[in-house]
Amino acid sequence: MSVLGMLAWFAAAASCWLGARRHEGSVARGYRWLAGAALLYCVGLVLAQVLGDTLNPASGLSFADLPSLLALASVAIGITVLVGAERDAEIGSAVAGEPDGSAGPGSGPSVLPGLADGYVMAVALLVIAWVTQFSDEFHRSGDRPGLFLIALGHPLADLAVLGALLPMVTTAWRRAVLPYLALLAVAAGDALSVGQRVAGGHLGVAAQLMPVIAALLLAGAPWRITEPGWTRRTANSAVTAVIAATTASIATVVVIASGLAGGPASGVALVVAGGAGVLVLSARVFMLVRENGMVLGIWRESSRNLRNLASRTSDIVLVCEPDGTIRYASRAVAVYGYAPGALVGRRLLDLIHPEDQGAALAAVRRALSEPSAAESAESAEPSEGEAGGPGSADADRFPARVRAADGTWRHVEAAVLRYQAPGSPGQLLVTARDVSDQVALRQQVAHLTFHDGLTGLPNRAYLEERTRDKLADVAAARRIGVVFLDLDRFTAVNDSVGHGAGDLVLAQAARRMRAVVPVHDTVARWGSDEFAVLVEDAGSVQEVAEIAERLAAAIAAEPFQAGGQQIALTASVGVALAEAGPDSPPGLVLRNADVAMSRAKEAGGDRVEIYAAHMHADVVRRLEIVSDLQRAVTNGELTLQYQPVIELATSQVVGAEALVRWWRGGQDVAPREYLGAAEESGLIVPIGEWVLREACVQGAAWRRLSADFGVCVNLSARQITAPLFTARVAAILAETGLPPGALTVEVNERVLVEADDLIVDRLAELNRLGIRMAIDDFGTGYASLANLRQLPLDTIKIDPSFVAGLGHDETLTLLTRTVVQVGRELGLRVIAEGIEQPRQLAALREMGCGYGQGFLMGRPMAASGVEALITDAEGGETNGASRNLRQPA
Repeated sequence: MSVLGMLAWFAAAASCWLGARRHEGSVARGYRWLAGAALLYCVGLVLAQVLGDTLNPASGLSFADLPSLLALASVAIGITVLVGAERDAEIGSAVAGEPDGSAGPGSGPSVLPGLADGYVMAVALLVIAWVTQFSDEFHRSGDRPGLFLIALGHPLADLAVLGALLPMVTTAWRRAVLPYLALLAVAAGDALSVGQRVAGGHLGVAAQLMPVIAALLLAGAPWRITEPGWTRRTANSAVTAVIAATTASIATVVVIASGLAGGPASGVALVVAGGAGVLVLSARVFMLVRENGMVLGIWRESSRNLRNLASRTSDIVLVCEPDGTIRYASRAVAVYGYAPGALVGRRLLDLIHPEDQGAALAAVRRALSEPSAAESAESAEPSEGEAGGPGSADADRFPARVRAADGTWRHVEAAVLRYQAPGSPGQLLVTARDVSDQVALRQQVAHLTFHDGLTGLPNRAYLEERTRDKLADVAAARRIGVVFLDLDRFTAVNDSVGHGAGDLVLAQAARRMRAVVPVHDTVARWGSDEFAVLVEDAGSVQEVAEIAERLAAAIAAEPFQAGGQQIALTASVGVALAEAGPDSPPGLVLRNADVAMSRAKEAGGDRVEIYAAHMHADVVRRLEIVSDLQRAVTNGELTLQYQPVIELATSQVVGAEALVRWWRGGQDVAPREYLGAAEESGLIVPIGEWVLREACVQGAAWRRLSADFGVCVNLSARQITAPLFTARVAAILAETGLPPGALTVEVNERVLVEADDLIVDRLAELNRLGIRMAIDDFGTGYASLANLRQLPLDTIKIDPSFVAGLGHDETLTLLTRTVVQVGRELGLRVIAEGIEQPRQLAALREMGCGYGQGFLMGRPMAASGVEALITDAEGGETNGASRNLRQPA
């Protein structure tokens, strides 16, 4: 039988070693430990066969038993490794352990309880066996107590190891069940052997057969199905087998310890009672171990699931004591530069910004006063109406700032819950989500919402909000001032050097303005090329006006550098003030400053205007005019009158200038009251087209009465730059049948001075169509002689202000004479406007002026009046305008 045992253990060693090659990692190591144990058992049998027993069988061990004791340790290590590998497989290899010395939530050694259970079982069995049998044998043998106790070493060691391994095997048994059963068989064989040796007998068949059974069980361990495909019924059967084998082993030991069949009759009752007590105690210990193992297994799985979640999520997970001491930190803290183990033992509040510690402490107090997650799970689930209530996780989240390893503060959104762990019922589970990017994005959005991206100044929304706050805060300011600034002729900058260069000009203007405004006042970009300044404590109008003057001077101080060019600009500035108080709406003072700025721009720019009440009235009146004028265009309330143009030398009517008139509510509205509004609103374009069409129709009719008769029409810059302007003029001439040479278009001298390339090109296109061109109000817009040659002009019209001074103002007389002389030298027709007195007519004739207009020769009249003049001239009559021209000077 010994030879059979040797072969069985050797086969078991080979089987475990070969089976380890089917696996890797911890599983392979566990089977290699089992292979080593089988080989040690084989060596022990060989030594026992070769050396024989060297000590008293009843009181000692032989040298051959040493490999068996080492094999017992090897089996225990192998089973422990296999159990650990199975647990790691359940939660994934990614969370098999925590790095950097960071312990998982509630983690701790689980071997000590198993060793204690094994110790209780071994001591109980030793006491029963000593009382029933070993006491008498000890006294008869005369051995020393130490040597006699050594003889019991094998079964006691087996039982201690079985008790220690039992909690682990019951919670992770798939790979460890067969090795554990093999160890049970070894323990049974050792118990039988020791009992028979102490009783003075020889080893029986059962004692010799147990090692063979153990070897066969161990040999099959690496080759059995260990995947989680076993059903729960199979698992329960395996656990039942373990219980049965353990109970049988204990019963065997008790029976052997009672002296087998040779004990006295009086001792049978004691043996039975003691054996029953051992069985009950063992069963109770096993039940406690089983329950404890199940509870610990459930908690351990939950804890590892928590670590699994913590390791896979980007959120930070901490487990802390109630005083804030950190016991566990997930790997996510690495984003803040911390190693998980480095935070263990530190206080949580040390990482939180002082201003946010109050919210954190309040969250901790709420968490400690509420039931834990485990306790909450036992209670009934909330109804639909209770979901998301005040106690929900979202309600417990709070913002905080935490210190990173580099000393910077990062924004997180945190939550605190109770964490129920064995032995630590008061722990806290803290989760934190990094929201630094979201906070930075919100701050950036808020900055962009209230600041201008080009200049970096506050924008319109910020200025309005700031103005509202200052007006509402009566205690902080008695009066506020608002300054509006607009860059003059800035549109020309974009058109000439491009919008990129224009942006550079705006940025430079912003810096200049910020440099001259007190630091406690607000400089904002209102929009486009407009800026605004809020003077938050304006002592007087004069103080605000001085700031406005400094702003205008800063803009005009030196040219701006943009697009490789130097650009000189000025500014139109408006000033308004308001008293702080609930009755001062912020929109009112801002509107008033804007109105004052518009008045400064209308006055020619490069000036400061202080708001006055009549300015707003003028704006309102202009808006009303624009609204009524739009209805007048739609309803046909506009009419045309014509002022004749007379050839001064012959007193003949040679043409007429078309003048638009508006009858508003039965009253004639002065052109100066609505033409400017029409130009600003864009209504001048449809009005101008209507005037041109009506004048051409009437001119064509007059041409049938006098072949040399011509018609004049005034054009504005907005009309000339309108899309398809030249094509529209050509189409109107073709529709009405008026020859292009009979049409003269007049442009104001200011249009000529400020003309850009588009206006010059459009006027040149009209000239190529054969249309004549005149410059109106010459001498008032600072046009130079070079301007006269810039366009193909046909006519110069002298401004009435020059004609009014003829005969009594030597300077105006000299200027008029000069203009007439220049026109004649350039081959241009010269028309003097505003002739109202005979002396003016005589002076113009003496200067050689060719043509004239004025009340002396004819006021603006209907088309029928001009037709009468033409008919009279063709009939040779001398009434009307001709009679006026023939009167003596």
